[in-house]
Amino acid sequence: MLTVALAPEDALSGGARSRILIEDPVTTCLSPPVHDMICKLGFEVQENRDISSIVTQDGEVCWKTITDCLTYTESAQGLDLGGSVRLLGPVCEAVHLHLLSLSKAQFEVRYAPWFQWTGVPELFPEIMDTLDSLESPAVSLSLMKLTSCLERALGDHHWAHHHAIVAQLLFELQVFLLIGKECPFLLRDLLASEELARVFGPPVMDVLKVFIGSPHGLNLRNVLWHGFAAPQELPPKYCAMMVLLTAGLGQLLQGHLRQTGRTLAHRPFVTLTNLEDLIVFPGKYHIAHSPLNVTHEVLAVLEEVMRKSAFVLKPMVPCWEAALVKFKSHRFADCAILLLTQLEAGLRKVFATVNACPSRLLTAESTALYTTFDEILAKHLNDGKINQLPLFLGEPAMEFLWDFLNHQEGPRVRDRLSHGEVSLPEFPREAANQLLAFSFVLLLRLTDEDLLPVFKEKAMVRSLMGLAEGYVARCHPASRLKKQALTGRLACCHASVHILFFRLEGNSETNDCKSLITDIMAELCRHLPAKLCVPPDLDSPPGRWPQLLRELCGIPVPTLFCPRTVLEVLTVFRKIGACCCRVSGQVTASWERRHQQWVDRSLRSRQRRNYLRMASSVKVLSPVLYLILLLIALELVNIHTIGGKNTSEYQQYLRFLKSVLQYTENLAASTSQDQNKWDEAVSLTHAALLKMWTFSEKKQMLIHLAKKPTSKVIQ
Repeated sequence: MLTVALAPEDALSGGARSRILIEDPVTTCLSPPVHDMICKLGFEVQENRDISSIVTQDGEVCWKTITDCLTYTESAQGLDLGGSVRLLGPVCEAVHLHLLSLSKAQFEVRYAPWFQWTGVPELFPEIMDTLDSLESPAVSLSLMKLTSCLERALGDHHWAHHHAIVAQLLFELQVFLLIGKECPFLLRDLLASEELARVFGPPVMDVLKVFIGSPHGLNLRNVLWHGFAAPQELPPKYCAMMVLLTAGLGQLLQGHLRQTGRTLAHRPFVTLTNLEDLIVFPGKYHIAHSPLNVTHEVLAVLEEVMRKSAFVLKPMVPCWEAALVKFKSHRFADCAILLLTQLEAGLRKVFATVNACPSRLLTAESTALYTTFDEILAKHLNDGKINQLPLFLGEPAMEFLWDFLNHQEGPRVRDRLSHGEVSLPEFPREAANQLLAFSFVLLLRLTDEDLLPVFKEKAMVRSLMGLAEGYVARCHPASRLKKQALTGRLACCHASVHILFFRLEGNSETNDCKSLITDIMAELCRHLPAKLCVPPDLDSPPGRWPQLLRELCGIPVPTLFCPRTVLEVLTVFRKIGACCCRVSGQVTASWERRHQQWVDRSLRSRQRRNYLRMASSVKVLSPVLYLILLLIALELVNIHTIGGKNTSEYQQYLRFLKSVLQYTENLAASTSQDQNKWDEAVSLTHAALLKMWTFSEKKQMLIHLAKKPTSKVIQ
């Protein structure tokens, strides 16, 4: 577990910060071979290609002209990507000039039908408007959106027989289903799949490999989405060529569908999750009659800071400027795309400096990995050394980045956008606002010390920096567990029983359960932090139970770089918590329904007896559910002591937790509306409490281990 003890201001002081501020300005992030591939190779052959040999008057793409430009190695086993780029250069130039010569109406007539297969045909007229734009970021942004759209379209659809018997291809980057096959995680592996080759033909797939599918080729998608290529380094003709290739793919697909009798379907877009938990920068600085949470004052300061901050690579300044323009014009997805690529580029610069590996700033060759967010935000470098970036940025900044980019239950905005999973017009303003505010803070923290006090004079700047420095994880499993425990419906159930049945006597098993709950509670409460409220007992007011839970969940728990064992335990905790909330909800619903029937005197004799059994059972069930949540909350506070258990002790602990989970699952079944097995629920509870007491007596819980020296650490 990496613990960052330094405050952000301290973490940014010293030699590393100085090196970033005074280092030589970066002129390109493309290594020489990649720079030559993108900026020079496609311009070496000076030849005027007749556009009529590439695309007909009706907009039909002549694939043979394009595939004839492909060259292969002597053995005919591999694609010569460099040679292919050289020969395709004049074709791209001709396509670019052709598209520029078309009016918007002409473009719509010739090509609009062939973009329907992408699911976002409205994107392409917009891209056309940028091809002759003098603003270079516009072309880069268009190509990023096009490649993400194309990546999704190549796999997002399934071609099914008209009897709808089987799906041939369904793709989502992390959940890719091919009949009987594993998911190709990388786009280049997708383009190499036999399934796509059967639909479009191997030569066509080779053309795509030249442009977006291989690190040996132009690799346009990766060099743009990972923030390597500056806007002025991207030839617009490659964006034009990708537009035409997309139309050509639509034409080939139509023929395939007609031949096979299959249909085309689109999955719905993904909705970004848990954004409400990530609003760390609130809209307290609203502009009158404006929906923006970042004010004109903030944007004005940001425009000044981005030209002076060492975080911004000078060739990338136009991208930052374009991001602000997009934000002001309410193009929030465009703003987020540009910000994410520049956050990656800027963080890669800091990563390369603090880890003393300047070569990692450049695009990697085919023999090495790109330095992307995955490595930048990791605990260790590839050689096993500790990554210095988390120590440099500080824990709050790292938690924000992990929440937005990495955690599975977070919005994962970069993944969602780069793989075409979210609707661009519906991208939420809140997400762009948070990214922009956080970017502002990063830029400020890498601004010259002589300038920073000037910016800090503004109250809104101090406020934003304070909010960022106080950030805690929201989407980590431990954070989600706390929220789950605090938003359950247990108090309602407990309160109802206390008010209405405080004189109701229970049977012997019920009394045994109450006695065990009292004993276990007493044991747990010996391990409560001293400053917490006096522990509640079974006869205390019901409001005291959630109060104790709130206080326990308010204790900070380190979440950055949790080991596997911690995450496994958290998974079981959350399953137990979910079952507790489910049981509480079921019992409360049954109680309210039956109580109203009791008041109305509409219960039959058997139902009245069952109602009394329910009431007696609930006097046990409600406190036992709170007892379990209290146990989870206490264990969560001490979760990192799990490293003090050896493998055998860890497995025993996991088995205990799973027995508690099994109990809560069985309890959920017994208390469901169609079961109402209240006596059985009490018997299950008695058996579970005995196991809990036995395990507690062995002093094998984390609350006990917290006071012991650690033994062999398990990873």
